[in-house]
Amino acid sequence: MTSPFCIVVASNDAESLNRNLMASALVQGGVEVNVQTGAPSASIAYNRGLDATEAPIVIFAHQDVYFPPGWEEKLLAAIETVAARDPDWALIAPFGVTKAGEHIGEVWTTSLSQVVGRPVTAPEQVESFDELTFVMRRDAGLRFDEGLPNYHLYGTDIVQSAHAAGHSAWVAPLAMVHNDGFHDHLRADFRASYHFTRRKWRQNLPIRAPMVWIRWHGLSLPYLQLRHWKSVEKRRLRSGDPTQDPQLISQACGWEKGAD
Repeated sequence: MTSPFCIVVASNDAESLNRNLMASALVQGGVEVNVQTGAPSASIAYNRGLDATEAPIVIFAHQDVYFPPGWEEKLLAAIETVAARDPDWALIAPFGVTKAGEHIGEVWTTSLSQVVGRPVTAPEQVESFDELTFVMRRDAGLRFDEGLPNYHLYGTDIVQSAHAAGHSAWVAPLAMVHNDGFHDHLRADFRASYHFTRRKWRQNLPIRAPMVWIRWHGLSLPYLQLRHWKSVEKRRLRSGDPTQDPQLISQACGWEKGAD
């Protein structure tokens, strides 16, 4: 049976891509992967991926994520549950933030050496996504805003775009590995994405993005930057090795048991 899924990934590191995403059972099972390289922003890369593929369900994933065995079946179950509640849904992800600012989902992050997020047993609606992975129903008709610069906050932007178009966005029980490296400081590229998002969605503020509140005054960003500067060595000591085998991480988390 032909899979209803395809994967779109923006990649700048073939070794990381092959070690993580391409080693996933989802990919090894034959799901199409469209790799975009050299795009100046995630929005441009992902729109190119949308145009280059035809599958009704598009998975947008980081190159350093790993899908445990059975993830495809869990996604199909999540889609069935969400569609029963809202046939006009647009987006589903493994990790996001509720309107109240709570981080939900269940994801291992190597940069923190731990599983983050409150686990969910059924899909819940959210206001923003972490960009590591999210899933789009193609017939929702969404496109990524190519005015949003760089590779930040497009998970927040696409959820807000879905809501503006009358569609819903959800986090579902889709545990997975984000085998990401250490992040030291927020730089000019993140600031540019933040202020673009703040201006674009001014009428919707405040919005809780995964890393920071987006408010009309923009002061949450320098506060976050200060916290990052103060905690950089502590966070560095906490971070794990992103070159490790993600399957071993998945096994340690109890996620290598397949769909059952």
